[in-house]
Amino acid sequence: MTKSADFVVSAVVIRDRDGRVLLVRKAGTTRYMLPGGKIEIGETPALAAIRELHEEVGAVLDAEQLHFLGDWITAAANEPDHSVHGYIFEHPWIDGLAVRAEIEDLLWLHPDEMTQRNDLAPLLTERVLPSLQS
Repeated sequence: MTKSADFVVSAVVIRDRDGRVLLVRKAGTTRYMLPGGKIEIGETPALAAIRELHEEVGAVLDAEQLHFLGDWITAAANEPDHSVHGYIFEHPWIDGLAVRAEIEDLLWLHPDEMTQRNDLAPLLTERVLPSLQS
């Protein structure tokens, strides 16, 4: 990592059979983002992703199927004047995902639909989305 960020998180791209990506909006926030969250001390980004997805949407991820997409630093979605360093993974679709913990809403959007919205996290629109479309 070449520069520091205020927050370090892991998040996961999960697509449904139609290629739509699972997005979540945490309670008290206005922007949708990939499910995931802060990496705890002593945790690897992959372990944080597995833990966070279970807490937020009830996902039981298979570590063997977790594919690292990349890590990027950008503006934090819901914290003005802060930055986030996101470790992003992809995992095959799994059934039974639902709102849990601090999640208030979940949404499935195709990458093509994401460019038309203004309520998505910068990490998603500026970094992850271009990697999904390449």
